Amino acid sequence: MNVALYCRNIKPHDIPVLQHVLDLLAENKIGVFIFKPFFESVWATIKTRSGISTFETHADIRDKVEYMFTLGGDGTLLDTVTFVRDYPIQVMGINLGRLGFLADIGKEEVSNAIHAITKGSYVIDQRTLLSLESNTPLFGEVNYALNDVTIHKKDTSSMITIHAYINGELLNSYLADGLIISTPTGSTGYSLSCGGPIIMPTSENFVITPIAPHNLNVRPIVVSDSSVITFEIEGRFESFFCTLDSRSEPINNATQIAVKKSPHKIGLIRLPDHHFLETLRTKLMWGADTRK
Repeated sequence: MNVALYCRNIKPHDIPVLQHVLDLLAENKIGVFIFKPFFESVWATIKTRSGISTFETHADIRDKVEYMFTLGGDGTLLDTVTFVRDYPIQVMGINLGRLGFLADIGKEEVSNAIHAITKGSYVIDQRTLLSLESNTPLFGEVNYALNDVTIHKKDTSSMITIHAYINGELLNSYLADGLIISTPTGSTGYSLSCGGPIIMPTSENFVITPIAPHNLNVRPIVVSDSSVITFEIEGRFESFFCTLDSRSEPINNATQIAVKKSPHKIGLIRLPDHHFLETLRTKLMWGADTRK
């Protein structure tokens, strides 16, 4: 068994967590492929052990690893989409960040999580991805997102108009700073901060959420994930941004975009005693008495 270990960067006080993960993998005779830029930044601070390989691209781990572990927050886990692609690699997030809706394995749970991997006593949540098509090349081969697709004004420019269509029928012409198209997974991210609803992960829906709309009567809307959502953009300035999770590309008035459900999904590993509703209650402090 082999795992890929991905991290953007790590704070000095979290180095013992990294070392603990490496020690546990070694004890269980699990091979490790570490993201090369990260490994080069920490190799002097961890104990050397044999059996460590490195990877830089998706091709380096294709057909070589069964799992990918991330060390960081939800943003770190989102990066794995570009490495995992449509390969049968399951992703487990070890939370070194803040909320951790996706990376929900706590530092204190690392031993239990790796034991679960070795015994097969874990649950895989299959999460829907969004795919993007356009009349100009965008995002290369990795034209899909786990959380959301956004269309956004550039810098401090004025609001833009986004004409949105569902299966060819006009939904609305949004005058706003931008628009978010979110999966159920992404409904607890950027969309939520802009007033969008929380969607259960197994819901077969997308959420369309305006960003700071000019008309306050314009509200988020939930649509079927079988829909094809298309957009035309115009504004006082001709340059805008389109994002897939944390990746962005410049677009202009001539860019036409279509968003739909990707033909493949990504598998997220969770422990059997971890549940989405419990995560909501804990992370969002539902029911907590803040008067104490």
